Amino acid sequence: MLTKADDYPVHQTADPIAYSGTDRNFYDRYFFNGYSPDGSVFFAAALGVYPALNVMDGAFCVVVDGVQHNLRVSRVMHMERMETRVGPLHVEVVEPLQSLRVRVESNEHGISADIIFRARSVAIEEPRFTYRSGPRTIMDYTRLTQNGSYDGWIEVKGRRIDVDSRFLGTRDRSWGVRPVGAPDSQAVAPVGISQFYWLWAPMNFDDRITLYHNNADVDGKPWNTHAVMAPTGAGGVEHMAACSSEVVYKSGTRHARQASISLSDERGGACRIELAPKWNFYMSGLGYTHPEWGHGRLHGELRVGYDAYETAKVNTREFHFLHVQAFCHAVLTGPDGLKREGRGVLEQLVIGPYKPAGFSSMTDVAK
Repeated sequence: MLTKADDYPVHQTADPIAYSGTDRNFYDRYFFNGYSPDGSVFFAAALGVYPALNVMDGAFCVVVDGVQHNLRVSRVMHMERMETRVGPLHVEVVEPLQSLRVRVESNEHGISADIIFRARSVAIEEPRFTYRSGPRTIMDYTRLTQNGSYDGWIEVKGRRIDVDSRFLGTRDRSWGVRPVGAPDSQAVAPVGISQFYWLWAPMNFDDRITLYHNNADVDGKPWNTHAVMAPTGAGGVEHMAACSSEVVYKSGTRHARQASISLSDERGGACRIELAPKWNFYMSGLGYTHPEWGHGRLHGELRVGYDAYETAKVNTREFHFLHVQAFCHAVLTGPDGLKREGRGVLEQLVIGPYKPAGFSSMTDVAK
């Protein structure tokens, strides 16, 4: 059961706020993405709290003119979790489960912003993610996800971009346990090859939103998958009775050339979402799989970093570029002549073997 308190980074375990506990790898995290109608402007932001490591970090990324700009921040938290600010980056809860504000103050790297997220639909509690490797718990967390629109502005190297309600996107809040900070010094015995398969697809349509995710094992069997459809506004969430996906990979990559999602509701009605990925946003900009700016790493009292790269020239075979969110055009079809066009992202991370795609080693690619 979600409450307004669950929008604040004060959790102690993967349970909602009613429960508490401690773990070295506990984290509490905000994430946002947003995009213009044609996807030519894309931004993402994150702020993470790591109580046992006494670190708070975050990032603000913006893609414009085919260049992804990444502003990264980290500081010692001094055990004060409610001050959700790291250097120039601020995250503020304006109205829990309805509106949040992300600000980036002027800095030497020329990236600044002031944007407000406004909910288009209710917040959705995803099924709890629990994953173990032998006796060790690798992940155990809860996440809420919510689609919305944005207002405000972003400035990139002197260029101001006005953000209005046509900019749609998704934000999430997750909390619990997953690997953060420095890696464990001792792997679980016996040591084997790592494997992880992840798809996450929040979509925005004019009168509704959809959300789908899939964690699967090496044989393609889901160990955590779920899908919902919800109207815009305050209407109820319809949880799908069944869901599945198909991905056709680009040659030479582990990223989708096209994808489809199949949904079945409790009444037996079937819907399908066809996704056409246009280009990739690289999650390493937010710290995911980044060799230096991984989540929860200690960088001293305060550190601010920046880099940029052309998205079309990224070497997608490098490990830290495997994790992407592909901006997609989406077509939803269903019973009684239902047809809607929309947009969203297809987040993808495929590490290690995955038989349905023909992947047999750590980072081999589609033929």
